[in-house]
Amino acid sequence: QSPKKAKKKIEGGSNVFSMFEQTQIQEFKEAFTIMDQNRDGFIDKADLRDTFAALGKLIIQYLRDMLSRFQAQKKGPINFTVFLTMFGEKLKETILNAFKIFDPEGKGRIKADYIKEMLMTQADRFSQEEINQMFAAFPPDVSGNLDYKNLCYVITHGEEKD
Repeated sequence: QSPKKAKKKIEGGSNVFSMFEQTQIQEFKEAFTIMDQNRDGFIDKADLRDTFAALGKLIIQYLRDMLSRFQAQKKGPINFTVFLTMFGEKLKETILNAFKIFDPEGKGRIKADYIKEMLMTQADRFSQEEINQMFAAFPPDVSGNLDYKNLCYVITHGEEKD
């Protein structure tokens, strides 16, 4: 497959390759290559069987479930672009779920002061400079809320929704 075709725009008009840094894409490519045991450019059940011993049961079960869901949707074979898209969707879901912890009502936004406090006092703490950078890139609205759904979209797609 030519590089131009591999970078074609996918669902929603977004380029999947813009969702990740070049080093991340290379890591995904290495993982894809490990799983594509017969080197045909696609991952199928035979490839997963051959990879089972190397990657371990839990990872393979996740990949089997992912492959089954994908095939149930009749989306065709899994090439590298599709593989990258699937992991991008998982990344987006993970980021959204992290923010949803602070938004039990599911409004899609959280008080900027609250998220600032949480980011500066919990776990892997943000510095004031990191908070300033975040709010410079994603300023709170006039009510002091951070639109985390848009923030997540920008993180995973590299551009704001219209």
